[in-house]
Amino acid sequence: MPITRWEPFQDIELWKPFGLQPMREIERMQQRMNRMFDRLMPTADREVSGLSFVPSAEMEETDQAMILKLEIPGMEAKDLHVEVTEDAVLIRGDRKSETKTEEKGMVRSEFRYGMFERVIPLPVHVQNDKVTAEYKHGILCLTLPKAEEAKKTVVKVNLD
Repeated sequence: MPITRWEPFQDIELWKPFGLQPMREIERMQQRMNRMFDRLMPTADREVSGLSFVPSAEMEETDQAMILKLEIPGMEAKDLHVEVTEDAVLIRGDRKSETKTEEKGMVRSEFRYGMFERVIPLPVHVQNDKVTAEYKHGILCLTLPKAEEAKKTVVKVNLD
């Protein structure tokens, strides 16, 4: 017996009692969803339209500190503003970017400007007065020493 795929939305008989034409409605909904994703999803030559730049982040925990790395290409350290509380990091900046490509006698130049801000909550409390930072090759690396109470301690539990 061959396996056939059941397509409930294509079976018109199921939908006649309700007075619906399922394929037409589903196609309309799919077209709307496609248009929405086309507006929001970036392609190789453009950023997300309507959305601002948000730097990618990576966080690593060691016994003594949290290491937070942010990818912020095309900026200078003087254009970045970093604030650290005991439980969060705020990164704010003014992004100015220009790309220029020449292909087959045609020059294409794009400029991207704008403010961005990202708040990253920390999983443990840190000593915000002892944070060190390094910005090199578009990567911001913050070393956030853990507060004493956040450092892992081993406690023996007595069982009665």
